[in-house]
Parts: sequence; C-alpha cells; structure tokens
Amino acid sequence: MQEAVERAIGTMWCRYHEPLSLVDLADSAILSRFYFSRVFRSITGTSPGRFLAAIRLYRAKNLLLESESSVTEISYSVGYNSTGTFTSRFTRSVGMSPTRYRQFARAGEAAAWDEARQGYHKPGSCSVQGMLYLPPTETPLRVYVGAFDSSIPDGAPSSCAITDSAGYFRLDAVPDGNWHILAAAVATEDVDPRPWVRRPLFLGSAGPISARSRSAMDVDVHLHATSALDPPILLALPELDAMNPRLLESVR
Repeated sequence: MQEAVERAIGTMWCRYHEPLSLVDLADSAILSRFYFSRVFRSITGTSPGRFLAAIRLYRAKNLLLESESSVTEISYSVGYNSTGTFTSRFTRSVGMSPTRYRQFARAGEAAAWDEARQGYHKPGSCSVQGMLYLPPTETPLRVYVGAFDSSIPDGAPSSCAITDSAGYFRLDAVPDGNWHILAAAVATEDVDPRPWVRRPLFLGSAGPISARSRSAMDVDVHLHATSALDPPILLALPELDAMNPRLLESVR
C-alpha cells in the first residue's frame, strides 16, 4: 500500500497546478476512491486533499523566493483560481502574507524571525516535555519543536522550542486542547544558500495529546529521515533561518 500512496504523492508533485480530484489521485494509486482515502491517511497521517494543498503552498513559497513572478501569477501557477483565496490560505498556513514572506526573505533573517514568531506562546498553562530521538548522524543540527492543531506543521504553533541537538525539550504555556507535537531537524553547516531548496533532514511527530490547565505532560518524539511520505513544512521557519546563533539564543 505504501507504494500506491507514493504513486499518488508523485502525481501531486508533478500535477499540483492541475485541478486534481480525489478520483484522479485514487486512479494514480490504482485503488478505489474510498479505500485510497483510508490508506492514504493511515500512512501519511493526513488526507489527500490536505497533502495536495500543502504541496501547492510549498511550491508557492519556492516561487516567491526563486522567481520575480507576481503573487497573482504564482497563485494561478500552483492551482488556485482566486488570488484572494490563495493569499488567505498562504497567510494562515505560512504565518505571513506572500508579499511579506518574499520581502522578509530578501531583507534578512531578523525580520523573518520577528514576523514568523507572532502568535507563538499563546496563553496557556500546560507544559509538555520529553526527549527528542534522532537517527545517528554526524551533521550538526538544529531541531524545531512545536505544538500544532493538525498533523501538518502549518500556521504558528501554540508553543515552540528550539534545540541544537537531540535530547530534552520543553514547551511552555500550551493552551488547553488537542495538539500534535511536531519536530523538524535541519543542518546548520554546509547549508544551501537557496532557501527554496532546503528541506529538513529529519522529521518526527507525536500525539495528538490533550493539554489541560495546570498540568504537565511527558511526550517523546522519534524523528526519521525525511521521505516522500512526509508533507512539506509550510511554516515560514526553518528555511528563512540564516543559522545565526544570536537569534537562536533570543528564542530560548
């Protein structure tokens, strides 16, 4: 079944600009529509529709950084028929508007950090702590951890933490509710200067968990090497992170 899901994801990456339907994707997987949806969610943790939407917005992020195309041109090139709808979904998922994302990427990392961190640490009294487990690697890493309301890391997390290695992490002020704890590890040396081609080396998730007021929860996150089955990260970070240690210290 994994092979069938990978075929469907390959179709999404190749034809994201087309009005792909669930039937189109199920056909590419050579499965019935209903069985395909169930298998896809069980393997990827999300629905085919959300995975496709993530690919479209991720590709839009790439185009904003690597091209001079207008926001309207980009919205149509990634499968949207309305610039307004595209801008709204991009802003909600990435944490800033397409125009500001492009401006801050070109202006420098400090502005990107300030904008992307808006909304972090919303009021809450639950703390989540645990261990990050990474595959063996000699590559220097930075690990981003956040509490998100879905299995796809888009929008601003309710709480976030950044570490420079595997091991202990802690998320403070997590609001009441159900949250997915998602982690992404990125290289801090020999980083490609083109943000639009950067991808995390490792990804991991845990949950959903139910946060309750004045409580503490223990949750461990096991990260794995990024694969085709992982939806792209939509949050403005980490690809706008210029790996400046001073900025790392400012968010600890």
